[in-house]
Amino acid sequence: MRNLVFSVSEEVFKEMLSELKAIKESLAAKPAAPPPQPEGLVEEFKSFLSKYGIVGLAIAFIIGGAAGKLVSALVSDIIMPVITFFIPGGGWEEAVWSVGPIVFAVGHFVGSLIDFLVIAFVVFWLMKVLEKTPLK
Repeated sequence: MRNLVFSVSEEVFKEMLSELKAIKESLAAKPAAPPPQPEGLVEEFKSFLSKYGIVGLAIAFIIGGAAGKLVSALVSDIIMPVITFFIPGGGWEEAVWSVGPIVFAVGHFVGSLIDFLVIAFVVFWLMKVLEKTPLK
């Protein structure tokens, strides 16, 4: 291989060096400027609401409560009567298990367990449906 040697004056070398430093500085990552601080309590509150999506969270909470009531009604008014039909005596939700002075409300627990399982299944089903939509 041949070695190429360039002869450059010191003035040209300093100019090239300063250009390379300027390029390096322009390519260096600079931290983003912090967002301006809101002025006043009302502006700060609005900033808080928009930053953390509190309004959307509140709406989701209200809809979730209504959906929970709907699913509880489904369980207590439609599913439980069907289950009660197949159990002799019919009052299985009042079933208790006593161990000495301690009384366990087994029927109420089983009813709550069925309620939870139905709600969990509905949420699972909704998430499966929402994954297939462009909504995120």
